[in-house]
Amino acid sequence: MADPYQLLGVARGASDTDIKKAYRKLAKELHPDRNKDNPKASERFSRVTNAYNLLSDKDKRARFDRGEIDGDGNPAGFGFRQGPTPNNSGFNPGPGGFDAGDSADFTDIFEGLFGGRKAGGGFSGGFGRRAPQPKGANRAYRLAVPFADAASLTPQRITLADGKTIDLKLPPGLESGAQMRLAGKGDPGPGGPGDAIVTLDIAPHRFFARDGDDVRLDLPISLAEAVLGASVRVPTVSGAVMLTVPPGSTSGKVLRLKARGFHGKAGSRGDQLVTLMVDLPAADDALVEFVKGWPGREHGNPRGKFEN
Repeated sequence: MADPYQLLGVARGASDTDIKKAYRKLAKELHPDRNKDNPKASERFSRVTNAYNLLSDKDKRARFDRGEIDGDGNPAGFGFRQGPTPNNSGFNPGPGGFDAGDSADFTDIFEGLFGGRKAGGGFSGGFGRRAPQPKGANRAYRLAVPFADAASLTPQRITLADGKTIDLKLPPGLESGAQMRLAGKGDPGPGGPGDAIVTLDIAPHRFFARDGDDVRLDLPISLAEAVLGASVRVPTVSGAVMLTVPPGSTSGKVLRLKARGFHGKAGSRGDQLVTLMVDLPAADDALVEFVKGWPGREHGNPRGKFEN
């Protein structure tokens, strides 16, 4: 059975500092990450680790010096190893990393030697590689976007927690609940700032309604405009335009204004669908008398389609 002092190359009366220094030198030389194609080096690494584990424990070292236990920590005179691990050290070297058990404290040995600690107390598993530092927390914002602005993709200004303002460029195909990520606009952190997450809500409109990428509008027109036809001013999400109402238009007739709706994801734009609503004047005696004397009032059956 190997003598732990001989494995580490130190005298039997070596100080704790000398033992640690010797192990540190050997661990750096024999570490599996530096000897992936050399199984003998890995095996020797396990043995010197076992030796350091024993000698760094004052009680075990004293028992070994008195001859009560052997170099593997077993009672002297017995030829078996106890415990679940082959090296009985509680320390299992593996590819790219280590599992420091509950035996020796290797923290100060590996810190600075194998790349420093990972978050949570582990190690980076490679020379010079440090675990990435965590970023700061993300910041959540909600922004109400006016209906017409959402349809026209008008940039929206938002004020962040630090008081700075940003103009957001709205994406095509915008829907309520869509989120935009502003990189680096969150809380600061050791690994850099987090992000700002902006949730967009499209505000309802008092007379426009959305239908997919189209916009719908109920447009009141007078009886004269419906009968005789007219050119009327119509609001759209991009500003008012003139619309021609054909003569003889009835309530429910739909007219289309091309490319006056929402911008779709594919790059096309929806239309505005205008439904005509004939608005009859209330208590107009002249109109009442006209209809009573109108010869055509008994002609035609507008509900004939329901009778079949």
